[in-house]
Amino acid sequence: MMGTFATVLANQKIPTPQERFRADVTGDIEDVNGVLKITRINVHYTLKLTEDKQAAAQKAFEVYLPHCPAAQSVITAIQIDHQLEMEAL
Repeated sequence: MMGTFATVLANQKIPTPQERFRADVTGDIEDVNGVLKITRINVHYTLKLTEDKQAAAQKAFEVYLPHCPAAQSVITAIQIDHQLEMEAL
């Protein structure tokens, strides 16, 4: 997911070096009919960028998920929540 989002950001000329872009990921595992199942994945992105790129970053965030092979592989079975926090450089 992070790679797909970074690619969409790159298309908007928004750099994503390691010191500016990160993802913190958590998830929920539940007992579903006696089987442990991942039921939710939460991805919290933090992106440091200049103010003039924030609107483009928000747009990229809103459109990347349908193009992400990993997310699309599991989205019918696992709820994916994601947030973007932008910090000014």
